[in-house]
Amino acid sequence: MNAVHDKDDLLREAADRFGTPLFVYFLDDIAARAQQIKEGFGGRFALSYAVKSNPNPHLLEWLSSRIEFLDISSHGEFLLGSRGGWQANRMSFTGPGKRAFEVEDTLSKGLGELILESPREAALANEVAGKIGRKQDVLVRLAPAVVPKGFGDNMAGRPCAFGIDVEDVERDLPPILALPNLNVVGFHIYSGTQCLRADAIRQNYQIFMETFATVCEAHDVTPEKLTFGSGLGIPYHDSDKPLEFDKVTSGVNEDLDAFKARPRFRSSTLILELGRYLVGEAGFFATRVVSTKHSRGADIAICDGGMNNHLPASGNFGMVVPRNYSMHRVGGGESKAPVNLVGPLCTSIDRLGRGVELPRLDEGDLVAVHNSGAYGPSASPLHFISHPMPREVIVSGGVMKDVTRKLSDLSPLGV
Repeated sequence: MNAVHDKDDLLREAADRFGTPLFVYFLDDIAARAQQIKEGFGGRFALSYAVKSNPNPHLLEWLSSRIEFLDISSHGEFLLGSRGGWQANRMSFTGPGKRAFEVEDTLSKGLGELILESPREAALANEVAGKIGRKQDVLVRLAPAVVPKGFGDNMAGRPCAFGIDVEDVERDLPPILALPNLNVVGFHIYSGTQCLRADAIRQNYQIFMETFATVCEAHDVTPEKLTFGSGLGIPYHDSDKPLEFDKVTSGVNEDLDAFKARPRFRSSTLILELGRYLVGEAGFFATRVVSTKHSRGADIAICDGGMNNHLPASGNFGMVVPRNYSMHRVGGGESKAPVNLVGPLCTSIDRLGRGVELPRLDEGDLVAVHNSGAYGPSASPLHFISHPMPREVIVSGGVMKDVTRKLSDLSPLGV
């Protein structure tokens, strides 16, 4: 991604033209990241974009000619993908709580693969597929027993809603394979997120491959598709060391080649499912200072955007110990001092930063929060205290376009 201060003129222009608070997504950076991933892995992976990371319909439309597959986690995301020009057969549907109407509508419209998270979902999918006269392709999600240290969210080796525990495969998989209206075309694993350690990511992919091999051999499955949950992380905080992506690929590519050399996997399509690593660093959240005050020894800047717009940056999105997102004052400045940034909400938890080292902030100044291209508006309590929706703007080749969503775009049924 390009140096953040190189974008200050565009961020200021976007804020002046469209108002604040707003999210700005730089599509050229996303294209560069996609190219980096494809070249780094040497074409060994097809890419699948996890819509939950940023479901803006205009972004989805733009990605449709640049990414092979789309991973949805709800019927609403299926509708958003369809509106963005994605054919249903390029989508897969994950999530542990799929309801009958979601399964029926997506299958009837030609869904590529349903990701089975449990025997219950397999039975439901089999019933629905039989009802509509379709033999549905499915991937079975597996939950490994371990994940290496270094992942922000560990979904392995402990009670988890996602997938079939590997220790239960012998019990649960044969009945699924026997269902007449389902075609098990492969497996899916996503056991850890937000990792900045190349060695841990390589170890995790090795666990995936060992698990895939063990299950496929034991049950005589020759998979068409195998999905790897990427787990690739981005440096949210100033103290984070960015992931050394070349060290990931230099180690993993050799492992992948050895895996693909096995007769059972020679024709398998390997899919890398990712979200934040693709779009996260390409986005900024820009908020303007409404007022400032000094209170009991601390400087406070009150902004027009807060946790209602950007819950993750407030530290209330799964962060055990709140840490400041990287951010800067648009336009820069030399001397810096600690300041607390808060949003406009009538709650003490509406904080965007605690003791952030920034140049002096005055009323009207613009602050840009980095790494905001993923998990912004759609992961935030937009209705809380009834403030307006944040604006969303895409920038490509220096050209700006307002792509702000309506609240109806974020509802489960899109109505």
